[in-house]
Amino acid sequence: MINIPKALKYTIVAILFFVCPAHSTRAQSIAGDSGQPVIITKTQDFLKSIQGDSLKKMINIKKEIPGIRLDLRYATEQNFMHRKMYPPGLSVSFLRFPAAVALAKVQQELQTKGLSLKIFDAYRPFSVTEKFWRLVHDERYVANPAKGSLHNRGLAVDLTIVDAKTGKELNMGTGFDNFTDSAHQGFSGFSEEILRNRNLLLSTMEKYGFRKFETESWHYSW
Repeated sequence: MINIPKALKYTIVAILFFVCPAHSTRAQSIAGDSGQPVIITKTQDFLKSIQGDSLKKMINIKKEIPGIRLDLRYATEQNFMHRKMYPPGLSVSFLRFPAAVALAKVQQELQTKGLSLKIFDAYRPFSVTEKFWRLVHDERYVANPAKGSLHNRGLAVDLTIVDAKTGKELNMGTGFDNFTDSAHQGFSGFSEEILRNRNLLLSTMEKYGFRKFETESWHYSW
């Protein structure tokens, strides 16, 4: 049985983000966890899919995890595409229920240290993954649409740690969307401070069931 933090309500979220024609004509089904992607294009189909498995519910992470910060880079031009992939000013993002529960525990632990998580991306529409692939044909950094991404399934999150009071990011050595070797989890050519910061994020995320992604120090999947 999942230990649910009080702050995380077990609710069904109506996710128009899956079908909003302004930015996505297709979305990855959260039912398609392996093999060929299963595409959901209608809200009612998504709601039907979670009737048989409540763990597929999607949670508004900003609403349900106290103190967490959002800096959704794909709603800005501050990303490797250098253009807005999501609606400008987007202020919500989602994770599947068990991943959101785990992330809430990470946030709770960091808050005891005066720190907080900041989210760069979580759930990602399938159509955006297709656009990424057209630009970057490299599976070290971009998901192949033939397989889909855990972001599409609401099971991956891009994030960093900030000071809870000031919002200042801890120095992780590179910024988000850095496609160099220095962004790799195993890169050791940084100062002790940076390596400590990276290890804090890694160890805390892994403690609550997240897995690292070797070529992106900010990317974790549940």
